[in-house]
Amino acid sequence: MNKRKLKYGMVGGGHGAFIGAVHRMAANLDGQLELVCGAFSSKPEKSKASGADLFLPEERCYGTFEEMMLSEAALPSDVRMDFVVIVTPNHLHFPAAKSAMENGFHVVSDKPATLTADEARTLRSLSKKTGLLYALTHNYTGYPMVRQARVMVRDGMLGKIRKVVVEYPQGWLSQDDGGVWRTDPAIAGAGGCLGDIGSHAENLAAYITGLDLDEIAADLTAFVEGRRLDDDVNVLLRYKGGAKGILQSSQIAVGEEMIFESLCMEKRGAWSGVSLNQTPFFSNLMEPRFSATAPALANCHPKRSQPPAFQLGTPRDILRPLPIFMSASLTTYVRSWIQTMSVMLCWTTQEWMKPLPVWPSSRRQWSPARRMQLGLK
Repeated sequence: MNKRKLKYGMVGGGHGAFIGAVHRMAANLDGQLELVCGAFSSKPEKSKASGADLFLPEERCYGTFEEMMLSEAALPSDVRMDFVVIVTPNHLHFPAAKSAMENGFHVVSDKPATLTADEARTLRSLSKKTGLLYALTHNYTGYPMVRQARVMVRDGMLGKIRKVVVEYPQGWLSQDDGGVWRTDPAIAGAGGCLGDIGSHAENLAAYITGLDLDEIAADLTAFVEGRRLDDDVNVLLRYKGGAKGILQSSQIAVGEEMIFESLCMEKRGAWSGVSLNQTPFFSNLMEPRFSATAPALANCHPKRSQPPAFQLGTPRDILRPLPIFMSASLTTYVRSWIQTMSVMLCWTTQEWMKPLPVWPSSRRQWSPARRMQLGLK
């Protein structure tokens, strides 16, 4: 067990940024992490002003991430940061991560890891050479219901997976870009909508099913005139082993706004199916199909995740930010890094929905008849 809080620095996330503040709020939820330094903007004055607003010492608010890595590495081990969190636009993920590992710091980075495969191989080599940890924040894998679905699939409760349907719609780019960097290939990279949110959908499907893609057929469209990257994506999926799937992601789906984002997923097996839907609770799609207890969720990663400290299944539960546990690759080091998602923005005090029955948490809880039907021992 750690005898002190883990110290982290942040690259990006200064004034006017969105996701950096989300990371900081999430890191504060369990009191195990402390922000000690940062290079919060590519503009030195803005970076220092952002750090001052976070009550950081002036000498720990850096003008560039290169300066931060060199200066922090020169500090005593009990003072300097333990790891760095990268929340910049995409094109800076690689150079910031590379600089961090070259100076001896573990890395937690928003996706994408890099803009090219060669850059990703460079980071992999650095991680192996230095023994430093690199983690990519595919945060949706931390939802308790996602963990429960993964257990159900892996335990054979659905039978052999035949069909996977995953959808991630947004509507915030349905008109002009308004100077948003996510539509600039020089900053965002080659992937537009597919790289920005379609990657989350694919990651969720892969995490729950454990299936590997074999072939894809993608239809990428830029509906907004003059846009250089795709804003709407429809993909047919063929998995190894025979399962088929559909992935849809869009940023021109009017009515699906960025802050209150929806993420839907269905898995259909030979015997049964499971459906997940992340939508604001005031939408009529938010009604949960089932809830999961802490013991059931603990089966997912017994030593790497802690069960939620709340009961699932009623509107009041959505009022509490859902813990999003970071991928297991770094939880042995940053053991409780979590993110809050859009549900923290929901508000209500009414409890008009009673908790729904708990689904079986393991195959041992199925009735003998159902176990026989599923072919379970």
